[in-house]
Amino acid sequence: MQIRELSVPGAFEATPQQHGDPRGTFLEWFTDESFTGATGHRFDLEQANLSVSAAGVVRGVHFADVPPSQAKYVTCVAGAVLDVVVDLRVGSPTFGRWDAVLLDDVDRRAVYLSEGLGHAFMSLDDGSTVLYLCSAPYAPGREHGVHPLDPAIGIEWPRVGRDGRPLEPLLSEKDAVAPTLHEAREQGLLPRLEDVEAFVASRR
Repeated sequence: MQIRELSVPGAFEATPQQHGDPRGTFLEWFTDESFTGATGHRFDLEQANLSVSAAGVVRGVHFADVPPSQAKYVTCVAGAVLDVVVDLRVGSPTFGRWDAVLLDDVDRRAVYLSEGLGHAFMSLDDGSTVLYLCSAPYAPGREHGVHPLDPAIGIEWPRVGRDGRPLEPLLSEKDAVAPTLHEAREQGLLPRLEDVEAFVASRR
């Protein structure tokens, strides 16, 4: 497995080695050795989620209070999504920066995002199926969002799907009324870099 850090510190892309024969394909989409070697700490699995999305669906940008927040290890087992990580850590040199990885059923990459980072994706196919390993359980009172179409972040969402059809972003009611990055910062919702670093360091 090859792992590289994205332009947002604390986020990584993992590309597995696939083994194919006439029966199909086998791969390891997560290994503790590779993950720990890249990130410096183990992944504490507390919850596993699955979502299925129509083409054009945008989920996110989601994040959780620190501590404990919710680190995620994400892959797409069917279809394709553009997976996006946003640095929401106030005080970070890369605050407001985003990076993206195509997750699909061809290269079968995964993305890891550490605590304090925002996560979103757009489905590029009908029926895109995403699996998330989460370091903490879902807790509604600690979960927040930033509007995925906020021009201040400027995520370049795809305009066409894998089949060439135009895509229009489709948001949940909750995501559609999420605050902008500026509003979330003014409301004190965003994590502080020093709090994130202290929490991550406590797990090493």
